[in-house]
Formats: sequence, C-alpha cells, structure tokens
Amino acid sequence: MIFGKKNYILIIASLLLIIFGIILMSGGGSVDGVSFNPDIFSVRRIVIAPIISLLGFLLMIVAIMLPDKNRKGDQE
Repeated sequence: MIFGKKNYILIIASLLLIIFGIILMSGGGSVDGVSFNPDIFSVRRIVIAPIISLLGFLLMIVAIMLPDKNRKGDQE
C-alpha cells in the first residue's frame, strides 16, 4: 500500500468535509429563474461552507504528506 491506514482514514475524512462544504454552498436559487433570492448571500453559503471546504482541502494535504511510521526505507 502506498499510504498507511491512518493516511487513508484522513483522506476519507477530508473528502467527506469537502463534499459537506459543497453541499452547504448549494441551493438558494430562485423558483422561476428570474426573481432574486437574497438567501444566496446567507452566512452559511458565504462564510461557513467555504471554511469547511478549505479545512477539507488542508486535511487532504496533511493526509498525503503524513509519513507512515511502520514503513522502513523504500520497500516496494
């Protein structure tokens, strides 16, 4: 395996965070496509969702860069 078990768990957690952030950003559209819906500028869509997605991307970087302590040298 390329990564250790801990790395894979962190990768899955980061993917879930990214997906959750994108789900929080969705919605807020108008019913008829012409009228304006001010809900698109809610705090959830403008502040909270991007922060959650960013944390997911940062956790992904950590999960990829975290060394595996059980691996000794470059054994393939």
